[in-house]
Amino acid sequence: MKILIADDSRVMRQIVVRTLRQAGFGDHDLVEAADGQEAFDKATAEKPDLVISDWNMPHMTGIEVLRQLRAAGNNVKFGFVTSECTPEMMTAAEGAGAEFFIVKPFTAERFDEVFAPILG
Repeated sequence: MKILIADDSRVMRQIVVRTLRQAGFGDHDLVEAADGQEAFDKATAEKPDLVISDWNMPHMTGIEVLRQLRAAGNNVKFGFVTSECTPEMMTAAEGAGAEFFIVKPFTAERFDEVFAPILG
């Protein structure tokens, strides 16, 4: 399976990759995007099975990426790994079709709990 990791912080993308490996998902094809527009473009071109996105990114926020993908008929499994978590953000994410919302800091155990049902 292919997983797209979208975050404007290179270090945070590396931490997500490392945590995916620690949780046992390191054998998947991992693709990275450094901003929202790149995330949208790669989600469209690369056809990942899962998108793990930050909320706040340049050029397009994570929620905008999700909404644009859904508007284009793309139903890729999509969710957020972000440092902020307000009730409004949770409601917006659910309403747009997000499958998960993981708050930083996170653990390999949390990744396993969330991604095992999605990735098998």
